[in-house]
Amino acid sequence: MKQSIALGKLTKFMGSGFLGTLKSIFTGKIEKEDFKNFLRKVMVPIASILIFIGLWHMGAKSLYTIEANYKIEKALSEQGQQAADAMKACIASGDVSCQPNTLPSPAQVWASYKTLLQDHYAIRANKKAFKEKTATINAERLAEGKNPITYTGRPSFVDQILTSLKTVFAGFLLAFIIAVPIGIVIGLSKTLRSSANWLIQIFKPVSPVVWLLLVFMIVKTLTKDSQSDSAFIISFISVGLCAMWPTLVNTAMGVASVDKDYINVAKVLKLGTFKKVYQVILPSSLPLIFTGLRITLSVSWMVLIAIELLAQSPGLGSFVWEEFQNGAIDSNSKIIVAMFVIGGIGFLLDRMMLTIQNMVSFNKNDGV
Repeated sequence: MKQSIALGKLTKFMGSGFLGTLKSIFTGKIEKEDFKNFLRKVMVPIASILIFIGLWHMGAKSLYTIEANYKIEKALSEQGQQAADAMKACIASGDVSCQPNTLPSPAQVWASYKTLLQDHYAIRANKKAFKEKTATINAERLAEGKNPITYTGRPSFVDQILTSLKTVFAGFLLAFIIAVPIGIVIGLSKTLRSSANWLIQIFKPVSPVVWLLLVFMIVKTLTKDSQSDSAFIISFISVGLCAMWPTLVNTAMGVASVDKDYINVAKVLKLGTFKKVYQVILPSSLPLIFTGLRITLSVSWMVLIAIELLAQSPGLGSFVWEEFQNGAIDSNSKIIVAMFVIGGIGFLLDRMMLTIQNMVSFNKNDGV
């Protein structure tokens, strides 16, 4: 019984309270209103997903037919009937050399996902074999004070996902370190809010590309004699500077809107500035601060792809650009796999922030 209650609380914290309703359905203990909520939160979204996949399949099939007809008509107009018949037969045979390169179907995207996964396992095996092969040499090099020999092969899709996650978390941490303290200071003073407002309004809408160029100029100047790869540094600083503004604004708003009665109580208790901020102001402003942090994390993940692409960091942005440049028959499918991965990770990151917010805040949010 206690475990069931604990599980219910956990799913509610994570914004997945419908899982408790699902359990009630199978045990036969469910209220009418709970069942309606379950249909609204679970069954309707599942139905919408199936409709989306069906429309996607029909759209892909239609675009495939249009592109195939175009290729056949082009062969007919440029080379004659024989070439058109050959093109038609080639397309029907499934030969990759003549397949229409357009929006892939759900089945093609799923096949590309499995290909990327198999590729990851193959690269991981190569890395393991390389590590075992160079273990003795690297031990000798380390003993001599030299750098070890490292694997320089191309990263797998999973490796690129992990690189992007590392970059976005580093950028988010930078945004948190900068935005929350500044937001608190600004929120405590009307004068500072007025004087800093112009700066926030000017820099908040600046494109991630511009932030990247600015950071690139600074980092390259400071590390021009360094042999280390600065792509990661440039990427995460650009992400942090571009995404920190929602947290800064929300923190300032949260601090400025704390109930005056709480401030008066702090004065009566003669709390010092730091105690007043820590014990009174921060707990009262947590809902708005976490709203800003959730937006910041979402923006960080969203702008990361463009920043990685330009900074040549080996993450998802680089993967998408390389596949676009590659132009292979399955490149479009792989790009859509990356699109779903990016969206899915973005959703999970938001759930993570929601869970943390519900754990530390009095205002609970079911994530709807």
